[in-house]
Amino acid sequence: MGKKGIVCEGGAMRGIYTAGVLDVFIENGIKTDMLMGVSAGACFGCNFISKQVGRTLRYNLRFAKDPRYCSFRSLFKTGDIYGYEFCYHQIPEVLDPFDFNTFKENETEFYVVVTNVKTGKAEYRLLKNMDRSDMEWVRASASMPMVSRTVMIDNEPYLDGGIADSIPVEAAMKLGFEKNVVILTRPEGYQKKPEPLYPLEKIKYRKYPEFLHTLGHRHEDYNRELEVVDKLEKEGKALVIRPSELPEASRIEHDPEKLNSTYLLGRKDAEEALERVKIFLAEGE
Repeated sequence: MGKKGIVCEGGAMRGIYTAGVLDVFIENGIKTDMLMGVSAGACFGCNFISKQVGRTLRYNLRFAKDPRYCSFRSLFKTGDIYGYEFCYHQIPEVLDPFDFNTFKENETEFYVVVTNVKTGKAEYRLLKNMDRSDMEWVRASASMPMVSRTVMIDNEPYLDGGIADSIPVEAAMKLGFEKNVVILTRPEGYQKKPEPLYPLEKIKYRKYPEFLHTLGHRHEDYNRELEVVDKLEKEGKALVIRPSELPEASRIEHDPEKLNSTYLLGRKDAEEALERVKIFLAEGE
């Protein structure tokens, strides 16, 4: 029997859509061998492993307008638009506790995708307990260029996993997960365009030519990955859930109503796809 997974792309606060999908999965007993998350897909996807329905929505609504969570004030003060200490320690450890024990006991493997700034290549990290060391990999996966400090882990510099691999379904398959539910945060027909900030990125990251090459071709790589996902779906190796309409939440969203509506859209689309998901995951068992 082949192993099965869930692959979650990023999109910053658009990832609240993914949270809606995953909450429906938890409520309906959907289980897989693995979840692989990129950026927001990692930040929010870990709650699928800890089985905490509603947690992602809850703390995002609570702190949407808190400058310690996401703000240009935080960017100017700390170098990170998403506050490092507040987001990755205060919230999961104190303000809205993450269920570390359930995470560790869950047999579903949790991978996060990061981009190595030296090499410009994606790396795929298996996290087993979500301690502070693991949390650094999650932070690296979600650290967007230009508005985040480079995250140093074992003397290597890392940033947003979506730079090098936005939809890592091919990576999941190489790891042995033959069939994957792929959760996207853009509607059907979306095509990524060249990054308008690339001229500034060329200045900021001029010491890292391989990383700049990856940044410059990110839109081409993303659009190619969309083609791969469509091909795999036709072959029965992937099942895609994507927004059925344009999500209201933007990448950096502070409006609780827009966050809630995007979450509810994820729930609606997941409920409509639920029977297909069950059949897809049951095939081959």
